[in-house]
Amino acid sequence: MEIIGPSSPPLAPAGSVVTIGVYDGVHLGHQRTLRAVVEMAHASDRAAVVATFDRHPASVLRPQAAPKLLADLEQRLELLEQAGLDVTAVIPFDLQRARETAEDFISGVLVDLLGASRVVVGEGFRFGAGRLGDTEVLAAQGRRLGFDIETISLDMEEGEAVSSTRIRGEIARGDVAGASALLGRCHELRGEVVHGDGRGGPLLGMPTANIHVGEDMAVPELGIYAGWYRDEEISAHPAAISVGRRPTFYADADPLIEAHLIGFSGDLYGRSGRISFLDRLRDEQRFDDLDELIAQMGADVAHAARLLADAAELAPGR
Repeated sequence: MEIIGPSSPPLAPAGSVVTIGVYDGVHLGHQRTLRAVVEMAHASDRAAVVATFDRHPASVLRPQAAPKLLADLEQRLELLEQAGLDVTAVIPFDLQRARETAEDFISGVLVDLLGASRVVVGEGFRFGAGRLGDTEVLAAQGRRLGFDIETISLDMEEGEAVSSTRIRGEIARGDVAGASALLGRCHELRGEVVHGDGRGGPLLGMPTANIHVGEDMAVPELGIYAGWYRDEEISAHPAAISVGRRPTFYADADPLIEAHLIGFSGDLYGRSGRISFLDRLRDEQRFDDLDELIAQMGADVAHAARLLADAAELAPGR
């Protein structure tokens, strides 16, 4: 997949089928739209193209209320490539872009840069300054500028449309299994493995990799989870994961994401680790007795190992 930007050479006129959107998470609804784009493009020997943004527009328009992200830009590009796109245009989103009219975006990006012959969007899609651009605006500009428009309905799951907002809600409640069913894969967080309290191995006999995740990412509710860890050297490795404040040791502390790699021994510091969440095991809780905590951690690891063995086909990277 080729990745381009606003200053890249323009694609061939009327030479592509284009979709537009943030595509946060590239969930099942997104995947339906992307499949349609790829099929339409390749059936007519054209390029399948997505125009996306380098950040969520809400992070610029309303930063205090911006939604947590389901995927960072790196992962989003990987997922778009896996969907079969030929070209992804990453458009920087800033205040100047936010003030751009839908008509100017259509002519400058979709037509002049991306050479759109057809534009494919999901139902209810809106864009441009004041979110005044919609499918009617696209259709009108298409008649003027020479491209068709196709509207795709989102996949339905239990009577509700699949959406990034819905998935964020599942993750915030700790229902990572429910989120995975809508994403079409396990929810993943990425970050550098950093030093923590140094307590896991020496005191508890349970060394952990502490993953430093950006504050803009969708982190599951506090609790204990089963999942996988992987990095540039380690393929998906079964892990018991804690998202917590360590209440046995602290009255109040910032949450940490800690992964105990089951049966693993080695130094992971400084690596770029990836945590994939399969299922939630229990709430975080405080223990008055250290031996009780150690016993519960052992039970959590055994529980996680059983779940992960039964769900091995869902491991990332397979």
